[in-house]
Amino acid sequence: MNRASSFPVSADETCEHTDLPPGMPEAYTTLGSFTEWFRGNRGPMLMYHKLGPAPTGVRLKGLYVAARLFQRQLTELASGGYRSADPSDLLTPAAPGERRLVLTFDDGFENVLRLGLGPLREHGFQAIQFLVPGLLGRTNEWEQREGEASERLMDDAQVRDWILAGHSIGAHTVNHPRLTQIPIREAREEIRASRTMLEDRFNVRIRHFCYPYGDWNPAVRDAVAEAGFETACTTKPGLNCPGGNSWCLRRLTARHATRKWRNIGTLIRVWCSAIRHP
Repeated sequence: MNRASSFPVSADETCEHTDLPPGMPEAYTTLGSFTEWFRGNRGPMLMYHKLGPAPTGVRLKGLYVAARLFQRQLTELASGGYRSADPSDLLTPAAPGERRLVLTFDDGFENVLRLGLGPLREHGFQAIQFLVPGLLGRTNEWEQREGEASERLMDDAQVRDWILAGHSIGAHTVNHPRLTQIPIREAREEIRASRTMLEDRFNVRIRHFCYPYGDWNPAVRDAVAEAGFETACTTKPGLNCPGGNSWCLRRLTARHATRKWRNIGTLIRVWCSAIRHP
């Protein structure tokens, strides 16, 4: 199916979702700053990558969330009446008084399984991991090529443990490339094959996609839709509204408080720009 005719031409489109209002923190640390904004018929998605302490020399420390902070965030959300939702749920109206939340983890790091399963179970939350099937059981090779510390990715058995614990998985391409920086035919294959590989290996339906680095454009978005995914997640901060575009969902980066950067998305964009234009 070709949906290009129904989409605006820019990847900076609003997608019918909600931008951050002026003065709102662009990264999520605690519910307090977001309580009022989260209320109503809009759906927040929180974006995590790694759990645990950041190793010495790590460039992107904001991609690590300490286990104690993760526990505190879940405790606060559970006390606030939030329940886990599927990404597709955020595109339909919520019931009166319902507070929905989607917890997402990018890349499939082993430390998420080790440090995340207990707190998620304790507080009754389910989460989705966006996996890189070409690298399962190996390490974050795409980050190491750019000077980042090595971290283990879950292997097949660990992914099955994640699923058996009641959580879900989505696709994050086969090898984690920047999809707008490779030929579109290669991007289509990275997208399509990542879904097929995960479905074949784990015998579950893969409905959701996540753009590596938050890097996408209309052609990439159309390729995700054509591959049969119901939704796709970006790294653009904001909230998701019923009836909004399925393939450009907004997320808020969850991280520790910092004064140096307003959000990890800014840090990632600066870092990636420096790599492309040294």
